[in-house]
Amino acid sequence: MKAEILAIGDELTTGQRLDTNSRWLSRELGLLGVVVCGHTTVPDTVADGVRAFAAARERADIVLATGGLGPTADDLTREVLAEVAGEPLELVPKALQAIEAMFAARGRAMTDNNRLQAMLPRSAAMIPNPTGTAPGIDLPATPAPRPLGRVFALPGVPSEMFRMWADSVQPAILAMAPDGGTMQFRVLKCFGAGESAIEAMLPDLIRRGRDPLVGITAHEATITLRIAARSASDEACRAAIAPVEATIRECLGDLVFGEQADELEDATVRFCQTSGLRVAVVEGATQGRVATLLAEADGRQETCVFAGANQRGTGTACGDMVETAQACRRELQANVALAVGDLSSDAEGREWLPIAIVTDETVSRHEHLLGGAGSLRLSRAAKTALDMLRRHAAGLPPLT
Repeated sequence: MKAEILAIGDELTTGQRLDTNSRWLSRELGLLGVVVCGHTTVPDTVADGVRAFAAARERADIVLATGGLGPTADDLTREVLAEVAGEPLELVPKALQAIEAMFAARGRAMTDNNRLQAMLPRSAAMIPNPTGTAPGIDLPATPAPRPLGRVFALPGVPSEMFRMWADSVQPAILAMAPDGGTMQFRVLKCFGAGESAIEAMLPDLIRRGRDPLVGITAHEATITLRIAARSASDEACRAAIAPVEATIRECLGDLVFGEQADELEDATVRFCQTSGLRVAVVEGATQGRVATLLAEADGRQETCVFAGANQRGTGTACGDMVETAQACRRELQANVALAVGDLSSDAEGREWLPIAIVTDETVSRHEHLLGGAGSLRLSRAAKTALDMLRRHAAGLPPLT
């Protein structure tokens, strides 16, 4: 099957906002074996929308669109699809009830313009939106002699779109495949090597067209590997995924820190809890990022690993940083301190950040070379500090 993706909104065509939805949907469709043959960005006008949808339906089996489903005057996707289908918009009671229930649950009065969100082309089905007020639209394909692709229109809010994709659109696309079947995913999270290095360590696993398919993405130095298997049953999918996961873990070793929704801070807190560690944090250049990540993970897991933070100036010298960390550790009655110092530059203009794990008996130091730009480089530095703590808690050797 082939798909086209439409992103709708003046804020996208004028460059005021980056279209991340289309990139995300392309990856998801690729994992389903659907070929994406085009992306189109469309302004908030009926004429432009009609042209874009009509052309995409003629070229593709599936048209995925995001944006334009809200209650305001510039949200025109409903009107566009009604014109494309040659049908009137009709009020769908089930959709209206869902919108009213959402407003009631939030304790807010619903204005009349929100009723527009319950208007769908006559032949379309509602795509439920569990986290927002705008339902999606599922406009069916038309058969020969003039076949036109099926349209799935979703809100532009990423969190709503993600949920609606998982709950409704992905299963519908799987059901469209001639061979039917089902699909299972397994996600592994890695830290400590770059995307290209990880790929080089996994010979022939990350190759288009293989089954199971292994996709790789990078976000703020966390590398995500997603194994996707398609088969006649869930059990067969899991059986196909298992040896691939085993190979990945064997090749990458302790670079793999977690799975599924795990983040690095979650894995770090779990290892600290298992090892009986209570952690104090002293930060300089990372400006509280490490403490925030630890505190959030600690709260999610309802543990008491994170003791608190001291964000006073740590001084550039590593010795000063260690002394401050020791004092903070004692003050907070922690048995380990994680210290991040201040930036320093070498003769070549590169910037370095000292990181240390400090206990009553030992000090483990690491010099982190800052890469990236803007806030991204500090986010990477904070994750490097967390990974040092994870390795210390798990009894793993530090990365060189």
